[in-house]
Amino acid sequence: MLDKKLLSILVCPVSKASLEYDRERDELVCRASGLAYPIRDGIPVMLESEARVLSVDEKLDKPKRRPLPGE
Repeated sequence: MLDKKLLSILVCPVSKASLEYDRERDELVCRASGLAYPIRDGIPVMLESEARVLSVDEKLDKPKRRPLPGE
């Protein structure tokens, strides 16, 4: 779970672009940099060294806004 307000202020540390919350994988996705940051114990790990590189298919997918908890 990720707080809606927190998501609105977080940006990718690499590209400074906005992030999307992927509920299925519990991570924050930045299509601009092609990275996905894990969320561990409810805390986003915003380190490039901890990020997963998106596959080509994931980069090309249109952004899908997923509702945050409580929406």
